[in-house]
Amino acid sequence: MDANTTVDHGQPARVATGRTWLRRSAVTWFVIAGFGQAAFVWMILAHYGAKTLAGNFAGWNDKPLIKGHVPGDTAGNFMFAAHVLLAAVITIGGLVQLMPAIRRRAPALHRWNGRMFFLIAIVMALGGLWLTWGRQTYLSTISAVAVSLDGVLILAFSALAWRFARKRDFAAHRRWALRAFMAVNGVWFLRVGLMAWVLVSGGIGMNRTLSGPADIVIQFSAYLVPLALLEVYLRAKGKGSPTASRIATGLIFLAAAITLIGISGAVAFMWWKYM
Repeated sequence: MDANTTVDHGQPARVATGRTWLRRSAVTWFVIAGFGQAAFVWMILAHYGAKTLAGNFAGWNDKPLIKGHVPGDTAGNFMFAAHVLLAAVITIGGLVQLMPAIRRRAPALHRWNGRMFFLIAIVMALGGLWLTWGRQTYLSTISAVAVSLDGVLILAFSALAWRFARKRDFAAHRRWALRAFMAVNGVWFLRVGLMAWVLVSGGIGMNRTLSGPADIVIQFSAYLVPLALLEVYLRAKGKGSPTASRIATGLIFLAAAITLIGISGAVAFMWWKYM
């Protein structure tokens, strides 16, 4: 060994500490998001589910919608109902799919739940594109473009995750499955992001057609920012660098705080009345 070489005996400890805090930040965000998604599912089942089972389809419109039940539009009403109710199924399925204990202890459940998740994701993405452009369910053209891009990403990520699973490249499959999870939850992130901005700023840059500057940023950020944070997390986890772990940990804890604010606002002002 060269005389000038310095051995950093503390490096392994710092790497381990960095990985520990990175994992804690991810778990913190997941727990907060899990509660928020459970509230979202509760609202869907309590409002749309109950009214659909009762045959009160016009009652969907009791909650402010862009275009819910339309008399005489059988195809559009069916697609809307399927899209909304499947959102509850895929939200629960996504949360189950990310639980490591289930992946380890019930691999068969993990596989079948994963197949269901991707199948529903593809159906919902295609249905969402039809509802947006075929039924013209949008408030502004820019909002339609934003949600459509998310739909395209869902289709691409789901196809890639499925492809790598079939090739038994499970490391690549997991990365693409996580990306698909983030994209699938883009609409949920949108509601959380909108409410977080309203609570923090009072709604600066927003309007009723989701075409204000803040609206536009939030609509694209609703899935692009979670995807970017996921990449930061995956790279930090793969490198094992203490610096990368600290940066990723800080960003994820910040995201967890913003998510908590947004969920609180969504529950209080968007969902509670219908739960």
